[in-house]
Amino acid sequence: MIDVRSDTVTRPTKAMREAMACAPVGDDVYGDDPTINSLEEKAARILGKEAAMFTPSGTFANQCAIMTHTHRGDEIILLEDAHILQHEAGAPALLSGVNMRAARSVNGKYDLAELKGLFRDEEDIHYPRTSLVCMENAHGSGTVIDLEHMEAVHRLASEHGVPVHLDGARLFNAAVSLGVDASQIAKHCESVCFCLSKGLMAPVGSLLVGTKEFIDRARRNRKIMGGAMRQAGILAAAGILALDEQIERLAVDHKRARLLAKELSSLPGIRVADDRLDINMVFFSWEDERALEEELLKRGILMNGVEYGEYRIVMHGDIDDEKFTKLIEAIRDVCA
Repeated sequence: MIDVRSDTVTRPTKAMREAMACAPVGDDVYGDDPTINSLEEKAARILGKEAAMFTPSGTFANQCAIMTHTHRGDEIILLEDAHILQHEAGAPALLSGVNMRAARSVNGKYDLAELKGLFRDEEDIHYPRTSLVCMENAHGSGTVIDLEHMEAVHRLASEHGVPVHLDGARLFNAAVSLGVDASQIAKHCESVCFCLSKGLMAPVGSLLVGTKEFIDRARRNRKIMGGAMRQAGILAAAGILALDEQIERLAVDHKRARLLAKELSSLPGIRVADDRLDINMVFFSWEDERALEEELLKRGILMNGVEYGEYRIVMHGDIDDEKFTKLIEAIRDVCA
């Protein structure tokens, strides 16, 4: 079976499994798991921040960041198609007691003129306090946000005394696409999270990164949320190799996605979102009434169904040249 549902479906590499088996561990709640500490120090260093904290997932990291930046009754600003709003089960309201004010998304970017008007007047007792602006890069739509836009959003938020959190689940895909170090992206926000299990092939885990003071407070919130773990170095060992060995390889996934998009565009009834091909994802629609995911499943391809009128295929480290060729052949067999 060839699985193209997401880049979260990858299996850890042989080297990761070996590292996990022999990882030095301690009790991370006491702060003495050496492998966790090494991973967190590496993550902070790579992103040019003071400190980092390991979490079970990207959703967990995002929600812990929101809880740390805000107080109950506050309001956060985010895009209408942000992962935090659309795919995290309403967690900001449930866990942090904050309102979510959604802005129009322009291919994953804010309309800066609109954003400027979304900050609340703190002197008016009728309004919630604006306490956080969220960005996403790479965006879940398949686009990468340029540094100029990130700088403009950060500057506008700073003018209102509001911090910025970056949902960087696929941060390193964005860095590879832009041709910059991840720290160049991270400098435009006060906190950032990134996933080890999306594209980087680690089995579990994300990092939340920021100032030491912020991360110290976030550790308390991680405890409240139930995410303080013990000998988590077994997981962190794979994360260290993910950062050491998998970042540069992401360019291969991006290249295969563009090749796939070219192939899909040549087939009748398929329209590719060719303005959203910045990373390892291809979004497209198919005019046929058949369910494409069901047809491909008959041919050994596992793909998600339609969401918001589009299909999505995701390239990742478990898709080698042979599997890529079989994927193309299966799609041709159904659609040509």
